[in-house]
Amino acid sequence: MFLALALIAVVPAGVFAQAQRFRPPPKFAGIGKPDQSEGRAVLQAFRQQGIAGTYWLAFELRVMPRKGAERTVAGQLLGTRSDGGPVSRLTMPGEHGAASEQRWLIQSGAQPAAWSWQSGAAAPLVLTGADSFRSVSGTDLTLFDLQMPFLYWEDFVYEGLAKIRGRPAHSFVLYPPAGQAAQRSQLTGVRVALDTQFGALVQAELLGPNGKPEKSITILGLKKVGEQWLVREIDLRNAVTRDKTRFIVKSAALNLQLPADTFAASALAREAPVIPSAAIQPL
Repeated sequence: MFLALALIAVVPAGVFAQAQRFRPPPKFAGIGKPDQSEGRAVLQAFRQQGIAGTYWLAFELRVMPRKGAERTVAGQLLGTRSDGGPVSRLTMPGEHGAASEQRWLIQSGAQPAAWSWQSGAAAPLVLTGADSFRSVSGTDLTLFDLQMPFLYWEDFVYEGLAKIRGRPAHSFVLYPPAGQAAQRSQLTGVRVALDTQFGALVQAELLGPNGKPEKSITILGLKKVGEQWLVREIDLRNAVTRDKTRFIVKSAALNLQLPADTFAASALAREAPVIPSAAIQPL
C-alpha cells in the first residue's frame, strides 16, 4: 500500500489527466464497424492531395457576430508543398489597419509549425501550438483551421459513409496526440467528412470536453479553374459564441514560379513577391 502511494507521488499529474481524458465515441454510419484498413487508405490518399504547384489566393473574411455589426477583412494566401506537407504564407491587416500588416508562415502536415511577423518587428516570432488557436484579425479563423493538423493524427476511427450536406462522404473521428491535447485541453477530437467524389474536405467539427461540436468548418462550394478544383467559400461557426466567419476566395493564380525562399520564415519580414496580373483569375 505504501509503495503504491509512493509511486503515485512521483508520477506527473499530467499522466493521470491524459488517462482520464474524454474520448468521443465513434458514430458508425451503418450496421457494424466499417473496414478500418479501407478508412486508412482513404485518409492517406487525401493527405497527398491539394492544389498542384505554387498558388496565390485573394480572399475576404466576412465576420458575422451574433451581436454587433458585420465587417469584412481582406487577405492574401500563398501556398505550395514542402517535404513536410502543405505550407502557406498568410498576409492580413495588422492592428492598425491598412497602415500595417501581419504575416504568418504556416507549415501543415504531421509536424505542424508556424511563425508570425508584424509591421515594425525586427524578426519573425516562432509560435507555439497554443498560439495556433488564437483568433486571426479578430475573426473566427485561426492558424489551427489553416494547418488542419488533425488530418495527420494517427489515432482515429473510420465511421463509414455518411451524408453531409446531401452528399456521400467518408466520416472519421480523429483523436489528438498527447502533445496537442496538452496545448488545448478542451479539444477531445475532430470529426471529419471527406467527399467520396471529389476527395475534398466537406466538414470538420472540433469536439469539446463532452464530445459535442464547439466549432465547425464547412465547405460551402468549390470552383474549377482550369483542371484544378478550388474551395470557393468556407463557413467557420463557433457553437459556443454562435458567431460566424465566412472565408470567400475572390481570385486565384495557379502554377506560379516564385523565389525559393518565399516560404522561408526569415522571408516574412520582406513583402511577398508580386503576382503578375495576367496570372490572376477572378472566381
